[in-house]
Formats: sequence, C-alpha cells, structure tokens
Amino acid sequence: EVQLVESGGGLVQAGGSLRLSCAASGFTFDDYNIGWFRQAPGKEREAVSCIPSSDRGTYYADSVKGRFTISRDNAKNTVYLQMNSLKPEDTAVYYCASDPRTMGRMPQEWRSWGQGTQVTVSS
Repeated sequence: EVQLVESGGGLVQAGGSLRLSCAASGFTFDDYNIGWFRQAPGKEREAVSCIPSSDRGTYYADSVKGRFTISRDNAKNTVYLQMNSLKPEDTAVYYCASDPRTMGRMPQEWRSWGQGTQVTVSS
C-alpha cells in the first residue's frame, strides 16, 4: 500500500522557517517523482515544488523561488521542503504527492497523495 506522510508543519511568524518532510512507503521510491502542493482556504490546490526521480530538473512556483528548496533522500525514502522567509500568503495545507511519470502542475496528474500538514504564517 502506497503511503505518504507529511510532517513538519506548524505556526511560524513571517520571516521564519519550517522544514516539511514527506515520508514514503509501499513503492519503489527511487523511481518516483515527488511533488509538494498547497491549498489555502477557498483556493484551488496549487503546485509548489516538484523533484524528479533523477533529482535533476526541479520545479518551483514563481511565488516560492529563492525561498523554498526541495530535496530528496532516497536512502530514507523522504523528500524535504525547506521553507525560508515565510510570508502570510504561504499559509495553507501542504500535501506531497507521488507519481512514476508526471512532473505536471495539475493535481489530477499525480497518482498518490498524503493527508497534508498545516502551515500557518502569522504577520
């Protein structure tokens, strides 16, 4: 059974940092692309950052470029999202997703999802 478990969310002041983790099991992690998405209240789920199985050619949304860094540790079956210089507009539930093929920006393109972790940035 595919499982993706996010952790690391919380409440932080603007300008602060958080590191999210996505721990995966139930599939060959090395062969899968991993994406981070977020969904704020009343808004659609949007792609934040994606990392391919090859660890080359990562994607960042324009809104997070220069502030967020995605990385993967295949030995631990885990992907991280380091979030620095957080802003109130980063407040959302953050989800990780996995897929063997897509690196697409649309949520429906991704096969499996975690339950999400809440990130709240206060001003």
